[in-house]
Amino acid sequence: MQTISSSVDGSAVSPMEFNKQLRGLLGERGLLDGPADLQPFSTDWRGLFKGSPLCVALPRSAQEVGAVIRACAAAGYAVVPSGGNTGLSGGATPDTSGRQVVLSLSRMTAIRRIDVYGETIEVEAGCILQTAQEAAAAQGLLLPVTLASQGSARIGGIVSTNAGGTNVLRYGMARNRILGLEVVTADGQIVRGLRSLRKDNAGYDWKQWFIGTEGTLGIVTCAVLQLAPMPRHRVTALLAVPNATAALEVLRTARQEVGDALNAFELMSRGSLELVVRHQQLRIPVADAPWFVLIEASSSLQGLREATEAVLMAALERGDALDAVIAESQRQEADIWALRESISEAEGKEGPSIKHDVSVPVSKIPDFLEAADEAVRLNFPGMRINAFGHVGDGNIHYNLIAPTGTAHVEVNRIVHDLVMAHGGSISAEHGIGQYRVDELLRCKSAEESALMRRIKRALDPSNLLNPGKVLDTRDS
Repeated sequence: MQTISSSVDGSAVSPMEFNKQLRGLLGERGLLDGPADLQPFSTDWRGLFKGSPLCVALPRSAQEVGAVIRACAAAGYAVVPSGGNTGLSGGATPDTSGRQVVLSLSRMTAIRRIDVYGETIEVEAGCILQTAQEAAAAQGLLLPVTLASQGSARIGGIVSTNAGGTNVLRYGMARNRILGLEVVTADGQIVRGLRSLRKDNAGYDWKQWFIGTEGTLGIVTCAVLQLAPMPRHRVTALLAVPNATAALEVLRTARQEVGDALNAFELMSRGSLELVVRHQQLRIPVADAPWFVLIEASSSLQGLREATEAVLMAALERGDALDAVIAESQRQEADIWALRESISEAEGKEGPSIKHDVSVPVSKIPDFLEAADEAVRLNFPGMRINAFGHVGDGNIHYNLIAPTGTAHVEVNRIVHDLVMAHGGSISAEHGIGQYRVDELLRCKSAEESALMRRIKRALDPSNLLNPGKVLDTRDS
């Protein structure tokens, strides 16, 4: 992957002088520039990308964020925003030029307000997701964005990447929960739109420009998020199914019987759970099968368990399920979810992998999986397929455990071409970062790419913010 450097013009300000300047703005605790302190910010979570940040700025307010951005613009240093560094696309990793300042909002952690009547939470960008969830739960409310990394992922990163997770089927992506934002733009101005309105049709919905754009258009410093009532009842089930088509039949039945109470519908291949059993020492409580489905539903109304049992019985009678189990306790629920949530960790223990975070229309999932499996076996006979994901919303993590040294470019091209042929997207929830920049350019239409560049030039004409991420700006 080619690194794209910033087009910010250099100046006579030396790195040492500039760090001194930033320390004057932020205080002694507001700047990290020692080698040991910089190391955690120099590589991504997967270890695919390594950079050399000039320093790490740690502002405590939107005003200080604006001051850092203005100082960087004047001195010719680019800004790379960093959240919990749990991303999978290298979006928070600086390049190797030594002229990029990592901007961490980890000291901006306040939960400013919870409105129990409007069911909203106003929270600063550095707050950890789990902390915000717990604060909402203390008020009997649910923050339904749920991620495996919620103990370290931060609100700003979740907004900036439009994070997904296991509850998208019911509650939508992060974008669906965002009512208002506070953002610092590329010229250091603070734009405050922290409204908690469900209806606001007054002009452009400008907050959408900063959701899912990975800090390339502005820095999110605070967000107002829509909460939901905390359900009183929850049912978790695991099914063994013969194929992906049968899984869709179970999904259809679940939609009919459980309706809007259906939170999650996760598909896991036999290969995925074999990794989990081998590396995480977990047990599969249903019979062996080519595929497995995890269902979760929740509601405050009675009858949820009966409705879920009807789904399982219908699936077993039709032959769409070979075996099924319903959790009888919170411990059993946790054990079933551990099978799903341990797949990525188990995959990492197995060896190097090539990850594809893709989405296709739900009805096309069986066709895509069949075509992709055939193409991989034909072109890369030494690879093992690890397919799993949020089948209820069309998101499949089509990962390939590959021998060391395998060329990612050729593999990505074959998989992504099949995704596009099935009307899909090459990034469902992990973002583009720097990992998929070339593939996005290849797969997007010329008109879409041109429009993205026009927006980038309008909001960040100097390419100051997170250069080289999301889109190719080399010829802009």
